Amino acid sequence: MLRELAPQVLGALVRRYGQFDAAEDAVQEALLAAATQWPVEGTPGNPRSWLLAVAGRRLVDEFRSASARRRREENDFLLSPSAPGDVSEQDDTLTLFFLCCHPELSPPSQLALTLRAVGGLTTAEIARAFMVPEATMAQRISRAKATIRKSGLPRYEERAERLDIVRQTLYLVFNEGYTTSGGPDLKRDDLTVEAIRITRLLRAATPDDVETGGLLALMLLTDARRDARTDAQGALIPLHEQDRSLWDAGQIAEGVALVSACLGKGPVGPYQLQAAIAALHDEAARAEDTDWPQILALYEVIERITPGPVVTLNKAVAMGWARGPLAGLAVLGGLDGDERMAGNHRVDAVRAHLLERTGDRSGAHAAYLRAAALTNSVPEQRYLTLRASLTTPEHGNQAG
Repeated sequence: MLRELAPQVLGALVRRYGQFDAAEDAVQEALLAAATQWPVEGTPGNPRSWLLAVAGRRLVDEFRSASARRRREENDFLLSPSAPGDVSEQDDTLTLFFLCCHPELSPPSQLALTLRAVGGLTTAEIARAFMVPEATMAQRISRAKATIRKSGLPRYEERAERLDIVRQTLYLVFNEGYTTSGGPDLKRDDLTVEAIRITRLLRAATPDDVETGGLLALMLLTDARRDARTDAQGALIPLHEQDRSLWDAGQIAEGVALVSACLGKGPVGPYQLQAAIAALHDEAARAEDTDWPQILALYEVIERITPGPVVTLNKAVAMGWARGPLAGLAVLGGLDGDERMAGNHRVDAVRAHLLERTGDRSGAHAAYLRAAALTNSVPEQRYLTLRASLTTPEHGNQAG
């Protein structure tokens, strides 16, 4: 509960007072007080209002100091004239998202700040996800906060300009939850659930934006497979081996309906196309029923609209299933030497899978080991190491 409420409380305080750093400190103190008091005194009837009251008192105490008054004079957005008198019921998480997605920040900084403010991740956790030292990440987040402190809350017209960035960051937060960049767990359900919740808010605020609808559909269709992605021990299960009876039929139905409602109603963008691909996966009763030629065709459209190495990687997978592993390897070869994918374990993981299907066991073995060495995710390391062990010559002789 506290993790879900934290960004809502922070968003409300930032919208009302403007001071991101001070509001974040106040929310942390309120969360600490809740974690200490609620187990003893019981959870209040309105936990969000309780947190807002405690954090608000903390801010008032801070603002009474002379240094705080000087900071308020330097920041004309400190007390926003549009701030309502009662913020107890409004969910301001989306406002917080628009604030973090400042156009002057680099995409990594936008994501890092969002993961901190909305996702509740610590600086150390974010640093591990980005594979940088904690001190480096702390400086990056500090600089990001300084940037948004100078500009204040985005005006309405600025929100429209930030919509693309907000969608991108929402999808990045979702992906970080769906497959974590590092650590002992494959996924963080709290992040995926929160990303879907905020995307629903964005969809409600922009009902005519078909790409936002496509993004929500993509998240729902992807998250529908959550319970089938790992076994009882937390080991990774690849898509083609998953028990599809465990997929969430309700989310699939909602996602498919949303895709159908969006396609053809406006400019076709990558989120709508990726959602259509996810729908083709989810609607296949068995892995062998998957319409890979259609999926390949959709990736080719995405490649024309928004080309990039990740699109090429996904196209290689689709090509491998639609036209055979050698064809997939030919597409994957286009990423060789691409610096944007340097150190990305997924390139070697896909190469290993395709090589294994061609019968090149030694090549697959080496590629699986390279991929395992590159990922920081423990479940992925274990899965890739297992696949490597199954492609050793010794294992092949035993199997024969």
